[in-house]
Amino acid sequence: MKLDDHNRTKPDPVPPLLANTGQHQFSAMIKPVGPSCNLDCAYCYYLCKEKLLGLGGATVIPDNILEKHIRDSFRDNDSAEVIFDWQGGEPTLLGLEFFRKVVRLQEQYCPTHKSFLNNLQTNGILLDAEWCHFLRDKRFLVGLSIDGPKTLHDTYRRDKGGAPTFDRVMATVKLLKKTGVEFNTLTVINRLNAKYPLDVYRFLTREVGPRMIQLIPLVEPKGFEQTAPQHWDPATLPVVGSPAARPGSPESIVHDWSVDPDDLGAFLCRVFDEWYQRDIGKHFVNLFESSVAVWAGLPAQICVFSKFCGRAVLLERDGNLYSCDHYVYPEYKLGNILESPLGKMVFSERQAKFGLNKFESLPVQCRQCKVLFACWGECPRNRFIKTQDGEPGLNYFCPAYLRFFSHIDERLKALVKSLRL
Repeated sequence: MKLDDHNRTKPDPVPPLLANTGQHQFSAMIKPVGPSCNLDCAYCYYLCKEKLLGLGGATVIPDNILEKHIRDSFRDNDSAEVIFDWQGGEPTLLGLEFFRKVVRLQEQYCPTHKSFLNNLQTNGILLDAEWCHFLRDKRFLVGLSIDGPKTLHDTYRRDKGGAPTFDRVMATVKLLKKTGVEFNTLTVINRLNAKYPLDVYRFLTREVGPRMIQLIPLVEPKGFEQTAPQHWDPATLPVVGSPAARPGSPESIVHDWSVDPDDLGAFLCRVFDEWYQRDIGKHFVNLFESSVAVWAGLPAQICVFSKFCGRAVLLERDGNLYSCDHYVYPEYKLGNILESPLGKMVFSERQAKFGLNKFESLPVQCRQCKVLFACWGECPRNRFIKTQDGEPGLNYFCPAYLRFFSHIDERLKALVKSLRL
């Protein structure tokens, strides 16, 4: 069983305090078309950025910003293999010629002692045979968004006209397989599909068949469109387990499509049981692979479960750089790539403090938790709940992850021992 070959996303996080020790490694996700998309998913966290950021003018990243991003990525990143993450919105709206230009620039600026890879996150609607042959030949790893079987997928993932998208996505799955394109799936665990763990998991493994299954739990607090993480009013934060700390209640502080923490915990435990019993070594699930690594004493493979963060930044189409994909707010703008080198912003004191705050802001309940080593409070953007003692800063998903990591503990200890990791 491999622990790292199957997750070509972000590099293992490095504590920000090491920024000046030569370990200059980072990932810079780029949104070359910004929030523009051909779908209108009910739960999308990014469509609102057009208005929030004032992204007027050109809807496509200008050539000078694109070229500088690619050049700086090779120059400022110590990684032997530089990974470019293309997301949106929907990046395929730019057309195939844009990505042909991307590869030409990468080949032009890549030093002889380095290599590069591209990840393309897409809803898949616009991919055709020509696209797929290019993606295969240029070694793109495609991340395909799909939320489960037809009924579950189509509930939230609809196009601008309100039409369902499942059939079109599945047609793309067949095309990716036929042309030999390497692809992962990204499944958003929401309030609906969380109630059908085995339906979702068995559909992904038996009918879709990606290289890696990525499970992303969904939550957004009401007002997220304008209010940046860590800028909430502490007086409005509910206590864990209260009706306001769960979806579906009139006083809830999260949108109704957010996954309920109890449902998420049950979902992860049930899917893990199925994976552990039948699929170890056959199907790769990002959370489970990362957990095995952590139990073996290795770094987490998912940034949200690392002790520190700050090495995965986001470049918008206007050249502005932000601390993280989920921190694209004016409060977390680091600068503009046309005015400052990419590496200088990534390794700035401000970004170092951002990364250290992930650990330093943990409430007492987290610091005393038995699964702290596996969770590290998950992503700070989700810490808008109070502990039972009334201390702010608890993660919305805390009950889910406490249940899940406790559930898998003994079996992962045995697995690690049997694998001699």
